[in-house]
Amino acid sequence: MSGLRGGCALGSTPRTPSYHPGRTPDALPSRTPSAERSATITVVPVTQSVTPRPRSPRNRRLSTGPRRVVLIAHIASAGAWLGIDVVMAVFIGTAQLTDDADLRALCFLALEVFAVWPLLVTGLLCLVTGVVLGLGGRWGLVRYWWVAVKLMLNVILTVLVLVALRGGVAESAEQARRWIAGEPAMLDVGDLIFPPIVSSTALLIAMALSVIKPWGLIRRRG
Repeated sequence: MSGLRGGCALGSTPRTPSYHPGRTPDALPSRTPSAERSATITVVPVTQSVTPRPRSPRNRRLSTGPRRVVLIAHIASAGAWLGIDVVMAVFIGTAQLTDDADLRALCFLALEVFAVWPLLVTGLLCLVTGVVLGLGGRWGLVRYWWVAVKLMLNVILTVLVLVALRGGVAESAEQARRWIAGEPAMLDVGDLIFPPIVSSTALLIAMALSVIKPWGLIRRRG
C-alpha cells in the first residue's frame, strides 16, 4: 500500500489552480500597465528625399509635328535665298552685258528693291530655323562637322549682306537715279558681280552637306 501510495504520489499530476469567474488565476501573472507600455511599438514614418533626375537631352528634342514645321520653314527659306541670288545674278549679268545705259540703270534700281532686305530676311529665317533644328534634334548644333560648317556659312553670308552687298547696291542705285535725272553717272557693275556667285555657291555647298553629312563627330580635347 505504501508503494502504491508512493507511486500514486510520484505519478500523480500537479494540482491545477482553481478558476473563479472575475478572478485572475493564481498561476497566470497579471500584466501591469508598465509592461503594456513597454510592449508598445512606435512606428516613426521615414521620409526619403527624392532628388530630381537631370533632364535628358533626348527630352529636349522637338516632337514630330513641330519639327516638320520648322524643317519646312528651313528648306523654304534656303530655297528662297537661292532664288533671290539667281534673280540678282540675272540683273547683274544683264547690266554687265548690255550696251543700253537705261536698261543698266533699271537693273540697278531693281537690285535696290529686292536684293538686300529680302536676302537678309531669308538668311535670318534660315539661321533661326537651323539653330532650332540643331538644338531640338539628334544632330546637335556643334556636335558634327557638317552642321557646324553649315552654321558658319549661314552666319557669314548673312553678315556679308549688311557689310558688303548693302553698300554696293545703294551706290549703284544712286548712280542709276542720277543717270535717269540726266546727270553724269558711272553705271559700272564693279564688285556686284561677286555676291551672287559667292552666295549661291555657299548655299549649294550647305545643301550638299545636309544630304551627304560628311566628316562625323567633332572631337573635343580633354
